[in-house]
Amino acid sequence: MNLALFDLDNTLIAGDSDVGWAQFLIEKGALDASTQEMRNLVFYEQYKAGTLDIHEFLDFQLLPLAQHPRAQLDVWRDEFMAQYIRPMIPPAARALVDEHLQTDALVALVTATNSFIAWPIAREFGIAHLIATIPAQENNTFTGKAKGIPAFQSGKVARVEAWLESMSLNFGCFAQSWFYSDSHNDLPLLQQVTHPVAVDPDDILRATAHEHDWQILTLRERM
Repeated sequence: MNLALFDLDNTLIAGDSDVGWAQFLIEKGALDASTQEMRNLVFYEQYKAGTLDIHEFLDFQLLPLAQHPRAQLDVWRDEFMAQYIRPMIPPAARALVDEHLQTDALVALVTATNSFIAWPIAREFGIAHLIATIPAQENNTFTGKAKGIPAFQSGKVARVEAWLESMSLNFGCFAQSWFYSDSHNDLPLLQQVTHPVAVDPDDILRATAHEHDWQILTLRERM
């Protein structure tokens, strides 16, 4: 059996779903543009530098989920998928995922993006397993906080290991394993698989991939 893991933002999609969701909510009048865009820029710079406090970011990013009824959020999410996400999916990304699915590999989407946003994207790719940051809920209402370990940096490794353990598996059970990512923040998980792949990588990940002779590919050429 083989294992194939995929990062989401700027890997399988040519953009960032968190940023896109915030922009979508701004267009709906549900968020203040000046505050949201300024904070997002600060967090993005921290992300690129590898200094992002994921808990601080999630307190900010998940708050809008707690400010609107679930039924309204569900309607908006469907619109967001149609207007933002599907146009950001390169044909090459769909083909790559399909290639692994057709080999009967165990395939999962592994993303720091919250599961409310990420689940329909996983389904769009035909991926049955999602390891994502979990937004906490009480009485079917989001609290604006994260539940458990965020799927970010070393947290991705912990969450994937827990998922595999729930099936009585571990990384060593697989003949071959892949993880596809664009970001140096994913180095902890990239180092766990037999085939780490840098996809349209940032400068730090590109340099690391060259140093270790990892595969580098682009999924955006045919967009």
